[in-house]
Amino acid sequence: MFLSLLSYAGIVLGFVLLTLSIASGLFYISELVEEQSAPTKKFLTRSIYTIIGIYVLLWLFDGFPFWLTLFSIVTYVIYLQNLKHFPLIQLKSPVFIASCILVVVNHYLWFQHFSNPKIPAPQYRLDPNYKAPRIASFSEVASFFGICIWFIPFGLFVSLSASDNILPTASANFNSGNFDDISGKSKRGKTQGLAKVVVGTVRDWIYSVARAFGYELDPDHGRIV
Repeated sequence: MFLSLLSYAGIVLGFVLLTLSIASGLFYISELVEEQSAPTKKFLTRSIYTIIGIYVLLWLFDGFPFWLTLFSIVTYVIYLQNLKHFPLIQLKSPVFIASCILVVVNHYLWFQHFSNPKIPAPQYRLDPNYKAPRIASFSEVASFFGICIWFIPFGLFVSLSASDNILPTASANFNSGNFDDISGKSKRGKTQGLAKVVVGTVRDWIYSVARAFGYELDPDHGRIV
């Protein structure tokens, strides 16, 4: 019985540590994107072209469905349009809204594809020359989703500008073209990535809750900057 309780405690501890690791990673990546916008834009652009090439190879050599593959390639072409003013992305722009919808649709269609493999009718399976269709393993499906479905949307999410929530003049500057397209910085101020803002907000909330219970987790609390 005690071993079972210990296992539950280990699961909770592991989940907490995993969550903190993901949050720390998001914060670090968001910092990296802010400071290295030009290399990040180049990396994401090349990654999109690479993933499009992977889709073509999967269609040619692994028999992936043509129309679904073509749909995913079109999806990545639309993702590419978000990089024109990287890392500043207008949340209300048609391209960004279409990208959000396509992320969900692309994920759903490929999930349906791998969840319901086509099995030939019994009369075909009785044929001596019949070869059973190859069903992808869990590691193959997970790798496909991680690289070809989630990687670029995740990169764009981390790079989202939170200037509408932080700098009141950011939207006007963006619309007037008062931004450096390479550095991703406003001529009047510096923006922050949305992922960084979200993680920072959650972190501050955890600090405040711990402070209410008499614990101080913020190492910079009370320090004069």
